[in-house]
Amino acid sequence: MSITLTTSSLSPSDRAEFWRDAVSHTFIPLDVELYETRPSAATITSHQLGPLQVSAVSAGPQKVVRDRRMIARGGESHLTLTIQHHGTARLEQDRREAFLEPGQFALSDSARPFVKELPAGFGCTAFHLPRGALNVTDADLRALTATVFSPTGGCAGVVAAYLGALARDAAEVPPESAHQLGLTACDLLATLIRERRDRHVPQAPEATRTMLARVKDHALRHLTDPELSPRSIADAHHISVRYLHKLFESEDTTLARWIQTRRLAMCRRDLARHPLRGPGVASVARQWGFVSPAHFSRAFRAAYGMSPRDWQATARGDKHMRTPADGAGRFARSEGRSS
Repeated sequence: MSITLTTSSLSPSDRAEFWRDAVSHTFIPLDVELYETRPSAATITSHQLGPLQVSAVSAGPQKVVRDRRMIARGGESHLTLTIQHHGTARLEQDRREAFLEPGQFALSDSARPFVKELPAGFGCTAFHLPRGALNVTDADLRALTATVFSPTGGCAGVVAAYLGALARDAAEVPPESAHQLGLTACDLLATLIRERRDRHVPQAPEATRTMLARVKDHALRHLTDPELSPRSIADAHHISVRYLHKLFESEDTTLARWIQTRRLAMCRRDLARHPLRGPGVASVARQWGFVSPAHFSRAFRAAYGMSPRDWQATARGDKHMRTPADGAGRFARSEGRSS
């Protein structure tokens, strides 16, 4: 489901107050100063993918401020990664300034004061998530806020490509897979942060830290291949199987378990999608690379606490009872369900 907050239907004199409330409602409490005496139309369209909120923002020139007074009110700390699409931005936090051009991205942390200035009309996508969704230290985050990342290759390129695709397809993501896709985005972002802070596999050079993100991206694109294996992944990246396994030592899982978890999530999604006329359990399992139906059933039960057939029956029953969640309260909005 998407939620859109827009000032397009309001008169210019009424837009400023509405927009200030919309920004704080969508993200965190912020002071918003609009630079236009007659504000341009502005829009935020948001999608929730598990812990990750993806919001496309288009508006006129403005400045947003998060000060100590707002932080003192409490609440969960959030991180926001913003990819600039058009227009420029200046982000100031932790005694650093980042000047963003189109295509670049940067992080801000709601736990500490920051200022973001957008001197002209702009468009961007903001990826907003709870601080607890990333298994990284405060020191890591403090060192990387208000730092410019360019999607020119390496781990930053992988993260930008994945988030860009996620933003483009967010409206089409079915609820059954939204959570897993959001978790994967958080996983990739944490990898990027560790890479920049030299906190990946101990004593590993920077190039190998980038490799982990590439391996994950490769595996996600080949989940349907039953031949996907440590050997095939290692060969595709010209590394040894031993080194490949070493890359996952900092992930608190193994490569095989990481792949299985993502395959199970895709199977769970497809079993819930059109269950009355959809494919059978064995067919779905084969589609996502499970060779043995018995092994798939055991793994599915271990992961979700029920058999694949029970899940399919539950999804069939729930499908007719879903209602749109309450969206933006008193804000003007339009809502659309992803198909």
